[in-house]
Amino acid sequence: MDVFRAGGHGGQGVNTTDSAVRITHFPTGLVVTCQNERSQIKNRATAMKVLAARIKQAELDKKMAEQEQNYAAKGQIGWGHQIRSYVLQPYQMVKDLRTGEQTSDVQAVLDGEIDPFLNAFLKGKKRTGPVEDEEEE
Repeated sequence: MDVFRAGGHGGQGVNTTDSAVRITHFPTGLVVTCQNERSQIKNRATAMKVLAARIKQAELDKKMAEQEQNYAAKGQIGWGHQIRSYVLQPYQMVKDLRTGEQTSDVQAVLDGEIDPFLNAFLKGKKRTGPVEDEEEE
């Protein structure tokens, strides 16, 4: 925190009183100067409020930049970019597009039974040919 003589209009006291305040926040490098009031105490209080507001705004800007970076890294949301496709008409089938795992028991999948899809993804298998009934080894 630095104190110095305020400039501008005033009386004889302007040249003798160090009423202006400059506060430097070292971690962020923010500098706030206040010389609005005649009192150093009032100027210090005002400068501290402004500094606190600027620090908070800098943190919010940092969080927003981080969120925008995460949003930009996210893949496209649209048709053809989904993990699983559900066909209910004219036939019934659920197919995991990452692994090729599929089933015709749509109602069970809609009720939450997705273990075959999870197991296929965790095993990392990718089916390329027609689906066959395989026994787990």
